[in-house]
Amino acid sequence: MDSAKPSQDLVRALTDEHVLTALMRHRRLTRAELAAAIGISKPTAGESVRRLTERGLLVDTGERTVGGRGRGRVGSYYALAPTAGVALAVTITSAGVVTECLDIYGDTVARAVREIDRPAHPDQVAAALRDAVAQVGDSAGGPVRLAVIAAADPVDRDTGRLVQLPDAPFLVGELDPAAILAPLQVIVDNDVNWAALAERAEQAARCDFAYLYLGEGLGCAIVSDGEVRRGHHGLAGEIAHLLTVGPHGRAIRFIEVFGELGLRRDGSTAIDVERLLACGSDSRQVIGEAVAGVIAAIVALADPQEIIIGGSWGPQLIDSIRAATAGLPRPAPVRAATPDGNPVLSGVRAEALRRLQGAVVRTGTPGPAPAPRPTAAR
Repeated sequence: MDSAKPSQDLVRALTDEHVLTALMRHRRLTRAELAAAIGISKPTAGESVRRLTERGLLVDTGERTVGGRGRGRVGSYYALAPTAGVALAVTITSAGVVTECLDIYGDTVARAVREIDRPAHPDQVAAALRDAVAQVGDSAGGPVRLAVIAAADPVDRDTGRLVQLPDAPFLVGELDPAAILAPLQVIVDNDVNWAALAERAEQAARCDFAYLYLGEGLGCAIVSDGEVRRGHHGLAGEIAHLLTVGPHGRAIRFIEVFGELGLRRDGSTAIDVERLLACGSDSRQVIGEAVAGVIAAIVALADPQEIIIGGSWGPQLIDSIRAATAGLPRPAPVRAATPDGNPVLSGVRAEALRRLQGAVVRTGTPGPAPAPRPTAAR
């Protein structure tokens, strides 16, 4: 039986990781409080604080506990140093480029918004992205470690490039966010996938659902066993060209239903949400049946536990969609997405914070250099 004890270096690394993680939760602690929170001795906590301070990851805040006259020794409060860095959470949509700078605790310390035209062109979006990132970077208060980006377009899984597909309503051409922001580490994924990840955070660890996004554009994210399934090229869930039932019961591509009903923006394949929400019961029934056809295909191929309807108009038509799905051979529960003002940005923020905190922990606990990470989300 192998009774080898872990090396001192490993023990120190694990202790330092626990100290960093505790300070991410509590923001500031004394060495005594760290010892109690982690379950280690005060001398061990003190040695870890010393090591991490020398590496520039912790700082003495200058605040002291009340001590003396029988109240014990005065304790110094420690916190993560500004040099721990920040992360960027970015959304690229028809509404513009929104860039937020998050600190190690997940607080937004800077924000920039840049408008773009409809439809957008890569050179304009690239300039807006550079400008917004530069603005928040100047206000960051620490080094920018990475950027997590949501794009309202398909994203190539291997490269992180935004791909133009037929009838895509947003971007005319391709965009490479990783190249635009190089040498910064950049993680890119489709906006619907990020919204689905935000929804997953509200559920159990093992969850299976399809997140159907119904807004100006059409999309779907498949979450199986808690993981987003992106497909070979990263284009899983691109449902616009899926055959479904249209007006008068004809087989038609999903995106064409809205053209037949006169619900597209002029000169664009984008759905006119305001006009759609004002349409009558007959049109709502047609849309509900078209969505039900899409859901039938998703259920047949992915077997989700439930169908979640999100987007700017989907939840408002939930009754029409439920009525149409009730007669499907394999019905699945249909519900509206968890209310959230911006689920896409919520998903991006959560991932940016997770990766930032992981990067800081790796910095504080030296080990083998990690393999280069892909620019597309995995």
